[in-house]
Amino acid sequence: MDFSMNKKVKIIGVPMDLGAGRRGVDMGPSAIRIAGLNQALARLGYQVVDTGNIPVRPPESMARENTRAFYLSEIAAACEQLAAIIESTLGESAFPVVIGGDHSIAVGSVSGVASYYRRREEKIGIIWLDAHTDINTPETSPSGNVHGMPLAALLGRGAKELTHLAGFAPKVLPEHTVIIGARSVDPGERELIRSMGIRVFTMADVDERGIGVVIQEAIEMVSTGTAGFHATLDMDFVDPLHAPGVGTKETGGATYRETHLAMEKIADSGRMLSLEVTEVNPLYDTANQTAHLAVEFILSALGKKIM
Repeated sequence: MDFSMNKKVKIIGVPMDLGAGRRGVDMGPSAIRIAGLNQALARLGYQVVDTGNIPVRPPESMARENTRAFYLSEIAAACEQLAAIIESTLGESAFPVVIGGDHSIAVGSVSGVASYYRRREEKIGIIWLDAHTDINTPETSPSGNVHGMPLAALLGRGAKELTHLAGFAPKVLPEHTVIIGARSVDPGERELIRSMGIRVFTMADVDERGIGVVIQEAIEMVSTGTAGFHATLDMDFVDPLHAPGVGTKETGGATYRETHLAMEKIADSGRMLSLEVTEVNPLYDTANQTAHLAVEFILSALGKKIM
């Protein structure tokens, strides 16, 4: 992405509250907007278009029929809409910024990006910044919550409603997939990660090697043989000391500065195709602190510098 040009940014809200076990994450897009995202991007020199929110039915209006993957059909339907909007956005030479909502929305975001570049006979990569690997399937998930399954679906594993969104699978190959910040991995996820050969940088790797080295290595992996990469940031990547407003807190996460540096290096790469921030849950936040951080990290990923 060339930050020297006045780039058009399209903000797409997805108030998804069906994939998570705790309520409240549907308010995430509103919290991020209230924290000043649109105005901050405009000050950074972008032409900002806010498309509003994709309609998502609340769980109170539905029955949880599939106990292995709750609200699967409804999540797939919303992700189908999101994928179409993302593909259209890229076709307009605009840059998609997706704000959620739980992390199940990544199935829609990445499907849209992958579909756009597939038509051009190009592959994409993905950098997954998250305390969790989100690579469960309905068979391995201990909870049945779909926000723990999106990366598996994008790799072609799991429920067909998600794996074959936009009519093809997989959306991304294992060698173009990197997870950063993992510190809570289920047994079934660990087995699938090893069998597929997916590169995971745990927080132990970040501690030992430093976020700068880790993110640079990740960028090289997901950029080799691809048109570029989708970056998706689950706010629980950040330590809950800094970002308390998430549904699934895991202590020992990335610091404020580590997260900024990761976003800054992603911006410097010039290879990011789309950006997504998920899992901001105002019900667990303090004075919208986590949403304000989300805005800061988006700005860093889109080129904002200290100097």
